Amino acid sequence: MRPSASTYRRISIGALIALSVIIVTGAAVRLTNSGLGCDDWPNCNSEKLIDVSSTHAAIEQVNRLFTGVVVAAVAAAVLGSHRRRPFRRDLVVWSWLLVVGVVANALLGAITVWVDLHPYAVQGHLLLSMALIASGAVLVRRSGQLDGVPRRASVSPVSRLAVGLIGLGTTVAVVTGTVVTGAGPHAGDENAVRLDVAIPTAARIHGASVMVTLVVAVALLMRLRRESADLGVLRPGLGRWMFVAILQAGLGYLQYFTGVPEILVGAHVAGATAVYIVTTQLWLDTSEPEGVRVDERSPVAV
Repeated sequence: MRPSASTYRRISIGALIALSVIIVTGAAVRLTNSGLGCDDWPNCNSEKLIDVSSTHAAIEQVNRLFTGVVVAAVAAAVLGSHRRRPFRRDLVVWSWLLVVGVVANALLGAITVWVDLHPYAVQGHLLLSMALIASGAVLVRRSGQLDGVPRRASVSPVSRLAVGLIGLGTTVAVVTGTVVTGAGPHAGDENAVRLDVAIPTAARIHGASVMVTLVVAVALLMRLRRESADLGVLRPGLGRWMFVAILQAGLGYLQYFTGVPEILVGAHVAGATAVYIVTTQLWLDTSEPEGVRVDERSPVAV
C-alpha cells in the first residue's frame, strides 16, 4: 500500500495523539501511587511478565501495554513515510526521530523504575516526552504541506525572535513545573524520594516563568498590530497559544490553592502537552508559506 498525502497526514495525527495519551496515562500511574506497581522492567516483576493481581500493578500494566499502541502508531508513521508517494525525505527524518525518542523514553522509563522513581528520572521522562510531542507536531505540520513547496521565512526577524522567546519561556515553564512535581506530594509511590526544594519556592519560580512568557506573548500581539503581514501569518497560531496557555495557567493556580488534587494535576499534565503542541505550531508558522495544507481529499493550496 502507498498512502496518499491526506492518508499519511491522518497517520501522523494518530501518532501524535498516541504520544499525547501516554503522557496522561503515565501521569495517572504517578497520581495513583502505582509507579512501582511493577517493580521490574520489561517484566512486571521477577515472576511475571504481566501481573494485574493488585490495583497498582494493573494501572502500571495498562500504561506499559499502551506503549504497544504508541509503537504501532509510530511504526505506521515510519512505514508510511517510506511508502508515501511522492517520496519526502523530511517526513522520513521526522518519523524516524519519533522512533529514536520512543526507544530512548522506554529505556528511561526502565531506569526510572530501577532507581525507585527518583524525581530526576521522572523529570527526564516527562521532558523527553515533550520533545517527542514537539517532533510529532512537526511531522503533522510537514505532512500537511504541499509536495515540492519551498520553505521560507514568512515573518520578520523581530517576530521570529519574539516567537522564539515564547518557545523558550514555555520550555522553562515546563522544566520548572517538573521541579514542582519532583518536590510535591505525588511521587508515584509512598516511599519515593523527593527533591529537597521548598514547594512554595518552586511553585513561585514556575508561576513567574509562566507569567513572563504570557507577557512576551501579549507584547508580541501588540507589536503585530503594527505589522499587518506578520499579523496575518501569526495571529491564528498566537491566538490558539494564548487561549491554551491562559487556561493552563489558571488550572495551575487552581490546583495549587486547592491542595493539588490528583484530578487537577492530571489535567495540568494534559494541558502542558497541549501547550507544547500549540507552541510548536506557532514556531512553525514563522517559516512556512501561507495557506499550504493538505486537504482531506487531495493536496491543494488553501
